[in-house]
Amino acid sequence: MQYDKSSIKTENIGFEKNIFISSAGFKYPTLKLRELKELNVNSIAADDSLLFMWTTGPQMAYAVELGQAWGFEYKTIAFVWDKMIHNPGRYTLSQTEHCLVFKKGRIPSPRGARNIRQLVQVPRSKHSEKPASVIEGITKMFPAQKKIELFARKNYKGWDNWGLEIPKSKAEIV
Repeated sequence: MQYDKSSIKTENIGFEKNIFISSAGFKYPTLKLRELKELNVNSIAADDSLLFMWTTGPQMAYAVELGQAWGFEYKTIAFVWDKMIHNPGRYTLSQTEHCLVFKKGRIPSPRGARNIRQLVQVPRSKHSEKPASVIEGITKMFPAQKKIELFARKNYKGWDNWGLEIPKSKAEIV
């Protein structure tokens, strides 16, 4: 949850509620959990595959529920992103996002790198933009497997990308 200035009278004439709301809806179209569950992600996944899913702390339980609805078993937190900039939280300052990993079947083989760090410290940039180092880490861990990023905002070489904001040119993975 972020304060998105939607209640500032001078910036939003006629809207004067003093509330915290998710700003994602103001940046791009969003889907409700029930709508996300209806996506047939299982149909595009190999029998042995992994699902990496970004979530925030308050949405963690819903993320696990969603991964299970798509036919995957929750395994662990793959990456913790320290955004190095915090937002006010309800309990503590919110400065991290988590990338969960789910498994369908067995861990895909062959395996690549096994020394990818879980903690990623990259300053937050544009709204909802995730650090490229996570894409790089997944690519190094599973270099031979097919990969797709759903709701993508970048277009990485070696990945299929699906989303509303994908640029035409492919970005290099370091």
